[in-house]
Amino acid sequence: MSNGQPLTSDEQPSRTEREPTEDAVERSDAGRSDAGRSDAERSDAERSDAERSDTERSDAARSDSGTAAAGFTGTDLVLGYPGLDDPVIDGESIAVPPDEVTALIGPNGSGKSTLLKGLADKISPDTGTVLVDGQPIDAFGSKELARTLGLLSQENVVPSGISVEDLVERGRYPYTGFFDSLSDEDREAVDEAIRLAGIDHLRERDVDSLSGGQKQLVWIAMAIAQDTDVLLLDEPTTFLDPQHQLEVMQIVETLCDESRITVVLVLHDIAQAARYADHVVALKDGSMHARGPPEEVITQQLLADVFEIDAAVLDTEYGPQVVPLTPLGDGGPSRNDADAPAE
Repeated sequence: MSNGQPLTSDEQPSRTEREPTEDAVERSDAGRSDAGRSDAERSDAERSDAERSDTERSDAARSDSGTAAAGFTGTDLVLGYPGLDDPVIDGESIAVPPDEVTALIGPNGSGKSTLLKGLADKISPDTGTVLVDGQPIDAFGSKELARTLGLLSQENVVPSGISVEDLVERGRYPYTGFFDSLSDEDREAVDEAIRLAGIDHLRERDVDSLSGGQKQLVWIAMAIAQDTDVLLLDEPTTFLDPQHQLEVMQIVETLCDESRITVVLVLHDIAQAARYADHVVALKDGSMHARGPPEEVITQQLLADVFEIDAAVLDTEYGPQVVPLTPLGDGGPSRNDADAPAE
């Protein structure tokens, strides 16, 4: 894992696979050369503002900010991939509302996942800046960033023979040392994540034995256990049946209600975005066409412009509901054409 990137579900190392960093080795050497002093004396003498641990910096930042939510912005972002002549996202900016759910919507290839990866420091922008709590995202150490920002990607590889509880525990890696056992606080965080995800009955099960929907709930529990200020979810409901889709979205809703957390997620389902998101950003061809509350963004005109469909938008107590009628791309008929009498 490169420095400055949050841990993701397919990058969580097992305790038997973790290797000490150069910093850890240097600290160990320094400790041996100063063996005549107590652990407490060495710790006090070696600690300075410039050398504080990632944990202390994170705690200090939260204390300094009081009850203020984490600021999360991307400015003038140009994002692309090797081998492509043109960037996928070209000079776009986004200010994510704190303590709310922001949904990125748009057709396939619109740049939703690319934007999310750029915000998560998984893709380095050609130009532009991502700030978390006012700091450039690439200024964070990997574990420090993983305590601030979590990413659940689409590609998740389950380690062979691992139980549900063990996988969720990997979300606590940013808070533990190498080969360290979980603390009581870690255990509480794992239990709370399992509770929020509604998977306590699966705790002892082998993850390989679960259905696709159940596995997704486990991955989400692991991301919750990471206990970050910002959580990014890339298409968390794709390929799930309606029951598990609702469970995932209700977990997101509960998480925001019970915790001070900012959520950004990519959704293909416009109805889910309309019902569960506080803020919607609509993208097409790498550009942001609209942003704001669902009732202002999800309109008949936007669906025609961005998704190239003619649709009815109904106002309901659950937010705007979309009824697709006809495709408009590639010469598809409009609703007015379909309703017109034959000549």
